[in-house]
Amino acid sequence: MLFYHNLEKSFVIFTFLLFSILVLATAESSIYEVLKSHGLPEGLLPKGVRNFTLDNSGNFVVHLDQACNAVFDKKENELHYERNVSGRVSDGQIDSVSGISAKDLFLWFQVKRIYVSASSSGVIYFDVGVVSKQFSLSAFDSPKECTAVQLTDLEAKSLSSKIKYKLDQGNIGNAVL
Repeated sequence: MLFYHNLEKSFVIFTFLLFSILVLATAESSIYEVLKSHGLPEGLLPKGVRNFTLDNSGNFVVHLDQACNAVFDKKENELHYERNVSGRVSDGQIDSVSGISAKDLFLWFQVKRIYVSASSSGVIYFDVGVVSKQFSLSAFDSPKECTAVQLTDLEAKSLSSKIKYKLDQGNIGNAVL
């Protein structure tokens, strides 16, 4: 009887220690480590991300201090990050992306999905709905500096007009800006 009691006690202690290690490992992990563990480059998100949430399904939300832009390789390869970036990470891809836009020539397109077709291909794709923008995977090896951006006067007026229109219509709860 004493043997089973000691075994039970040992199991409880072992479970507690294992749980404590898992909690500490999770608390110290970063979103960059999460990306890497899913076969994605750490540089998909800019430098300085300290606050994020991740659930068991792979849904995550990253909180940045402010909206910013990061350049990859050349000036025309630029990404815009909103203050909150979210998506669902799985092996080699991020689905349901929100808060990232890719610049193509002089237009910005909302990124819907990011994926690596094969790690040996050296290519990463940013799906913007109609087409996919292709980048060199090596351009995202490490997180880039992100330059804070402010709304231009034109963007601020446009946003203000959208909000005013939604308020006038009584649809602010359904507004998509």
